Amino acid sequence: MTLFDNRNRTKNAETHRVYAAYELVHTLVDFGAAFCFIIGSVFFFYDSLVRAGTWFFLIGSILFAAKPTLRLMREIKLLKMGRIADLAEREET
Repeated sequence: MTLFDNRNRTKNAETHRVYAAYELVHTLVDFGAAFCFIIGSVFFFYDSLVRAGTWFFLIGSILFAAKPTLRLMREIKLLKMGRIADLAEREET
């Protein structure tokens, strides 16, 4: 198995659960980033809130940067889980 191989996520119930959990976190990060950018954009309409708006933009940017990190972490975990399962199957035979 290789990274980003769709078969990794459906190898067994545990890999499916891990994949679903990472997808949930990824979606929450997506919503958090979008929320920060929307709030930051609104804050830029008011001179007194420009500094806070800048912080919201920075936080949103960090959240968007976290998305590919989460995907890579998920894929590495699934790959490791698949290799451990393969080794266990070989040991049993």
